[in-house]
Amino acid sequence: MNLTEADHDDDDEAPIDMLEAYFAAHSWESERHEDEIVATVKGSWTTYELRALWRDDDSVLQFLAFPDIKVTDDRRAAIYETIGLVNEQLWIGHFELWSSSGILLFRHAAMIDAGADGEGEGTMSLAATELLVESAIEECERFYPVFQFVLWGGKTPKDALAAALIETQGEA
Repeated sequence: MNLTEADHDDDDEAPIDMLEAYFAAHSWESERHEDEIVATVKGSWTTYELRALWRDDDSVLQFLAFPDIKVTDDRRAAIYETIGLVNEQLWIGHFELWSSSGILLFRHAAMIDAGADGEGEGTMSLAATELLVESAIEECERFYPVFQFVLWGGKTPKDALAAALIETQGEA
């Protein structure tokens, strides 16, 4: 089942509601709390946890994607350098490493228009929802090999980035 604009008659919905509908339409496991939703999606490389948090006071939707990468203390310097190089390639969002746990994640914050008076509840369109979710997954998929080359392949961050971003020609 796909969620389409026709299904929603171009109606915008509260961000967490729209994400919940989007996840359900893709049959992704999800768990909803008041201002938060967590979903699980299988990618090409790994299973991703997607987490969205709505801050009504600021009209900000924080969207996180966890690519199931944990960095040990001895590899942190190399991963910090890798994150810097990877983030130079991104237009929206960024990768970061949580210092307390060693968990690598992709994060993007979206300011949601709360209306002309700023008093209404923020809403998000299906197109914006799809862009938010799909771009996070695509960036995780695109750069997952880079982080793995550094962590497990013994490559330098520059070599890992170059190896992972080689453009292939034709089809096999």
